[in-house]
Amino acid sequence: MVSELRNEINQLIRDRWSSRNYDPERSVPAEMIDRLLEAARWAPSGRNRQPWRYIVFDERNEGALAQARACLDPGNQEWANRAPVLLLAAAKTMLPNGKILSTATHDLGLANENLLLQAISMGLHCRPMGGFDRECARKSFDIPDEYHPMVMIAVGFQGRIDDLSEDVQSKESTPRTRREIEAFAFLGAWEAKYPTGRESA
Repeated sequence: MVSELRNEINQLIRDRWSSRNYDPERSVPAEMIDRLLEAARWAPSGRNRQPWRYIVFDERNEGALAQARACLDPGNQEWANRAPVLLLAAAKTMLPNGKILSTATHDLGLANENLLLQAISMGLHCRPMGGFDRECARKSFDIPDEYHPMVMIAVGFQGRIDDLSEDVQSKESTPRTRREIEAFAFLGAWEAKYPTGRESA
């Protein structure tokens, strides 16, 4: 569920949401994962550096999947361990000359959104998570220092909501809310009121 839509937007964007509900018995075919990564591949990035990297965890390597699940915060493990696929998204934040790549996390965010929208278009559920132990991930999967593990993404098909705990069920059924445009958009200067179409009509 989502709060009132004030302006018409692409249906795919409207349909995107971060689900905690997965069917642990239904695997995601490798070709579908390939399509998610292809969508991420075509994201824009500063100077076309493409600083994103993904580690895929699924049934092809159950040991690595178990390790990835172990790096999640306990609150996320409760539901994310039901997802048959986890993706670890990392950004290359350091250039070869030692300088910080300031746009790396922005670029990874663009790649992640491409991936999430592609997942929704294919009937998959997905949810990015910041709640995981980054040092656990770095050590478990030999992630180089110049890369920063940013988020884990759970991917899978919709499960039975009745199989989730009451707390998670409640979170799943809570309507999504968003700030009004006037709360984050300004016209011409910081905190200068942005006149929405509704006001100027």
